[in-house]
Amino acid sequence: MTTRAVLQSLCLLLLLPVTASAQPAQKPRVLILSDIEADPDDTQSFVRFLLYSNQWDVEGLIATTSIHQQHRVAPESIIKVLDAYKKIQSNLLKHEPGYPTYAFLHSKVKKGLAVYGMQAVGEGKDSEGSEWVLKALLKNDDRPLWVCVWGGPNTLAQALWKVKHTLSESAAEKIYKKLRVYTISDQDDAGPWIRTNFPSVFFVVTPGYNYNRATWLGISFPVPGSNAEVVSADWLAKNIQQGHGPLGAVYPDVAYGMEGDTPSFLNLINNGLNDPEHPNYGGWGGRYEYFLPPFEDSNTGMFKRENWPQDQPETRPIWTNASDSVVSPTDKKAYYGNRETIWRWRVEFQNDFAARMQWTTKTYKECNHPPVIKLAHSNRLRLKSGQSILLSANGTTDPDGDSMSYLWFPYREAGTYKGPLRFPIAAGNMYEVPFVAPTVDSEQTIHMILKVTDKGTPALTRYQRVIITVEP
Repeated sequence: MTTRAVLQSLCLLLLLPVTASAQPAQKPRVLILSDIEADPDDTQSFVRFLLYSNQWDVEGLIATTSIHQQHRVAPESIIKVLDAYKKIQSNLLKHEPGYPTYAFLHSKVKKGLAVYGMQAVGEGKDSEGSEWVLKALLKNDDRPLWVCVWGGPNTLAQALWKVKHTLSESAAEKIYKKLRVYTISDQDDAGPWIRTNFPSVFFVVTPGYNYNRATWLGISFPVPGSNAEVVSADWLAKNIQQGHGPLGAVYPDVAYGMEGDTPSFLNLINNGLNDPEHPNYGGWGGRYEYFLPPFEDSNTGMFKRENWPQDQPETRPIWTNASDSVVSPTDKKAYYGNRETIWRWRVEFQNDFAARMQWTTKTYKECNHPPVIKLAHSNRLRLKSGQSILLSANGTTDPDGDSMSYLWFPYREAGTYKGPLRFPIAAGNMYEVPFVAPTVDSEQTIHMILKVTDKGTPALTRYQRVIITVEP
């Protein structure tokens, strides 16, 4: 094949259409560590988690301790939520395929030691939970294992301790590199221990035993600019708890904050925006950057809690707090911060939650389902400075026949180019928009996001990210 023919073939590949399907080509493997019963929010998060359980392969549901619950584990409380799921699983299958059976999920429920933190790590400290984590780590499966930590990660720490002490260094390193961890801050001393002793483990966290700097607070806490109505007690009662079948009935009232653990898996949902292998791209679960954060002891002053450990300096880079600039749809003011990386999507992920709760009791025709985006070109484009292209979502459909609204916008923080763009940002409902590549001195990336929202009830949104690489 000649050089010219090769280039022509590559150009054709560039223009191949991309469809954002309801299911990813390869499901992520997901394992939950939960200090359920320390706070009602774990039970809340399990309800939402089960509504998306067709989108991943569930590897474990493990009851653990935390700084909030140091001498108890409660696997029976996980089973209580599964008992409700058992009654509605067949109805969920009317809406999307792949929902796992009750028996399958029940077999994944395990428990760690009823011991706090690193007291459960070391020789002779194996538990049902740590052995189950170890089994998942050693499984002959090339896919990453996502461990979402809602309490303390000491069962994971014990599994890693055993890997280190039973496998060769090279074999162990392969295991570490398949691991993906997201912890909801630090709820025992095992999290910092893992980050220090296993530097190749992919780790997402706002470090610290107090939570005043945490990104995950953006899911529901009343931070300035965020929509408080869709996380209110009234909204939850109307859309989740009351009149929505057995699964809604086991969703408890909020005590301290709604679903503080849910951000650990929001970026695993297949919505076209999320890319869990690239936390810096941003998504429903927030945006995170990879760096060595400067030490800041959060357990001091007005945030100090008696008998809690002091924060320790990080010893290596981690995926941690990043900030977005967002114009709030609520008050039209601009806000900048790390919690903005989650609350900017709050209405959309809450509507999605409400729609799936309706799926638990209603027929397909009675419910709304998300639009299916189809691009008329690749979602990876390479342009020269000044080159123009028509960004097009021609062919996008809605399974319920609903009318749809389109919005293209640049996610500036996700790309490297920070300058001005020749782009009709104000255009609110165009499935095709012209785009002109800016003039650059070095190769730059621009993340263009297509947001498609249907006019069903509740309105549902899906996205498509187009990454444009601009050459000089």
